[in-house]
Amino acid sequence: MGEMLVEIMRPEPDMPLNIPAVFLGPYPSGAPAIFIDTVARLGHSAGIFGGVGKDDFGNVLLQRLKKDGVNTDYVFEDEYLSTAVAFVTYFSDGSRKFIYHIGNTPAVHPKPFQIGDIGRANYFHIMGCSLMAEEAFRDRIIDTAMLFFAAGAKISFDPNIRKELLGGRKISDLLNGLLEKCAVLMPGVDELALLTGEDSIDVGIKKLFQYENMEVIAVKKGRDGSTIYTRGGAVDCPPYRVKQVDPTGAGDCFDAALLCGLIEGKSPQEAGKMASAAGALNAMRQGPMEGDINEVQIGKMIYA
Repeated sequence: MGEMLVEIMRPEPDMPLNIPAVFLGPYPSGAPAIFIDTVARLGHSAGIFGGVGKDDFGNVLLQRLKKDGVNTDYVFEDEYLSTAVAFVTYFSDGSRKFIYHIGNTPAVHPKPFQIGDIGRANYFHIMGCSLMAEEAFRDRIIDTAMLFFAAGAKISFDPNIRKELLGGRKISDLLNGLLEKCAVLMPGVDELALLTGEDSIDVGIKKLFQYENMEVIAVKKGRDGSTIYTRGGAVDCPPYRVKQVDPTGAGDCFDAALLCGLIEGKSPQEAGKMASAAGALNAMRQGPMEGDINEVQIGKMIYA
């Protein structure tokens, strides 16, 4: 559950957003949408709660998700408000800058539902950026997560912090007890420090495993791969070296493939390999949801 939007991007690095120039897009996007699309492409039942405008941008999103097998029955189509948009540009040092148009859009107005209408879920996944968009939307997401938790689903969470949306707030102020219910956590190194208040990764991990529901913590390290922690130890997952075209969405695809591996009963190391492969495949294509990700391509990358 979270924001659904289209992304419009500069075609080359070092093109600031405050000068007139060309853009590429619209590409279907939004971290929760990228995540759930990847889950579906890897052969698992998947659905999303969200909202789009009844316009061409909304059509881009819905058609893509439906084509890849995502259940969109609980996506609200608003006849009056326009689909959310994110503008992004890249810089030679690897950084990105975003301008988001989310607040006054259907992205933060998902369709009402009854928990009894929903089939049993293995996981309910939350992206931190969704919690930053609007307070009422944040509360709705967390309330929904608690409903799914009570019905037997495990909670997975990627802090996915966007400074443009955080607005100077502390990430801990947005979580509302979420970490206590979380089973799978997927932070970056800096996000881990923000969540725990610890500069040491090992100390931060130890603190997070004090939560009784926590099972797996995947610390994403970008070009340096990832480390998957369980209560039984840790395994390093090296990255796959590919020609990077567009890094946006790679972390969301990583999350999705990791959860798919865990659902399939794979070891943390094997699930981590799947996750790294999915992230690499996505980074090889222009657009945040355009990587050639499927079970065959994941297998080729892992066993090449």
